[in-house]
Amino acid sequence: MPIKYEFEYGNLCIFKVSGQLGKVEYQDAQRDAEAAIQKLGSIKVLIVLENFSGWERAEGWEDLSFPERNDPYIEKIAIVGDPQWQDLVYAFTLKGLRPVPIEYFKTGEESRARQWLFTNNERRLI
Repeated sequence: MPIKYEFEYGNLCIFKVSGQLGKVEYQDAQRDAEAAIQKLGSIKVLIVLENFSGWERAEGWEDLSFPERNDPYIEKIAIVGDPQWQDLVYAFTLKGLRPVPIEYFKTGEESRARQWLFTNNERRLI
């Protein structure tokens, strides 16, 4: 299973992604995040890439219905992983085109990513 999901600190959703990310697993993670939003009102997201090898080739990755419905309820997204994936992850998450602050941290900087998630110095674009 390439995605493990857990909660921390009440509204922190953590997704640990390993291997190649499949479309079905990605959709399952979106459902988990949406359920958390419905329960909690808003969430912070930490994505940890462990031995990540990219995305499976599949149709439908361009579906933007999840961010359209849920971005107002996502406070921040922090991604931790190998620097080789940073540009592709920014493209995949549409950093700069969404109202959600999104930042990438190098492997080993998970504590720094967590600290960023819980600071209140980000301005949203909405």
